[in-house]
Amino acid sequence: MIKSAFFRQTLLNLLLIYGTLVFCAFQSVPKPPGDIILQDERIAITPKEFYIANVIDERENRAAVAWLVPAGANERNQSKLIPVDLQGGGFAAIKQFIRHNLSRNTALRPVIASLKKCVVTESALSGGVEGHVSLVMSFDLEDRDDVPEGGLHLTDYNGSATYTRNTGPPQDVEPTLRHVLENGFVYLNTWMNRQAATNIKLAKAVKVTFEDYREKTEGDSIYYSIGRPLTWNDFQAKTPNSRYDAEIYPSFGYDEHNTVNNGMVNVHLLMKVCLPKSASWVKEGSRTAYALNHEQRHFDIAKIAAERFKQKILSEQLPPGNFDGPVNVDYLESYREMTDMQKLYDDETRHGANESAQARWSVYIDKELRKLGVR
Repeated sequence: MIKSAFFRQTLLNLLLIYGTLVFCAFQSVPKPPGDIILQDERIAITPKEFYIANVIDERENRAAVAWLVPAGANERNQSKLIPVDLQGGGFAAIKQFIRHNLSRNTALRPVIASLKKCVVTESALSGGVEGHVSLVMSFDLEDRDDVPEGGLHLTDYNGSATYTRNTGPPQDVEPTLRHVLENGFVYLNTWMNRQAATNIKLAKAVKVTFEDYREKTEGDSIYYSIGRPLTWNDFQAKTPNSRYDAEIYPSFGYDEHNTVNNGMVNVHLLMKVCLPKSASWVKEGSRTAYALNHEQRHFDIAKIAAERFKQKILSEQLPPGNFDGPVNVDYLESYREMTDMQKLYDDETRHGANESAQARWSVYIDKELRKLGVR
């Protein structure tokens, strides 16, 4: 009986000790505070220049949005911060908030919002908690036919706010976080409204104008003009050892100047059809009117190619976000056409030796110049 009583007492003591340990273990683990519910609140803007076509999550740390001070912590007892996310997941909640609360007119410019950072961090103070909200977003025009591949970067938003609260529920953090998020789109709206008329990235149309370059005082380069035909005095290079009687090197290019007014890109192309005197040569005894006409026709062909380049540009509707691409392509095509035409001209006329072919080419070139409005 004594042994039995001793056994029962020992078992009771062990159960009490175990219960105390279990109770202490449960007491040492903070109760999960619950997710933060991002409240629906209409963003107080109506965009006139854009709509958010998509939201992308580019955060480095996606574990949680907030790192909060647990209940019971104080300035002297800095407990480990507790990760708390938005209800439904941080990115999903933010994306849903934007779609529910920002006006969306798909007739406007499509903008991609990239979430780079969204973090709330806290520290315990005497009698409360201090928190800091940091939000970073970037905004790009969506990749479309009139925008370079990968989109077109517009601007960035870097917002922050500081708050204080009691060590109460994490939902107390929500108003500050929401207002920083709303301010990001207020910022974008203000930026777009200010930039729409003059920022080339936001232009809605392109207008191209051309001007033929004129040099006030002629130097080494001769710029094409009907009133300024070639003369033998323009052939100033030393005569090389060649089987030909004369040679020139005509070409064409352009200088570009762009301005933006009222959302219109004004592209001004200053055309330069020219040849250098210092590279032009003629053999002695070959300075005839017939030979000079042959060389002049080479210069005319360069002018024809330049005018056809103009026509290509004017026949196209250039995309505002990438107008230089088609212009460059058209220029290279026209330059190649000029090179091919120069070669065909020399091949068929045998560099002017075939007089009947030369006569046909002269008639054709004059006809093309008249058709293009040059003569």
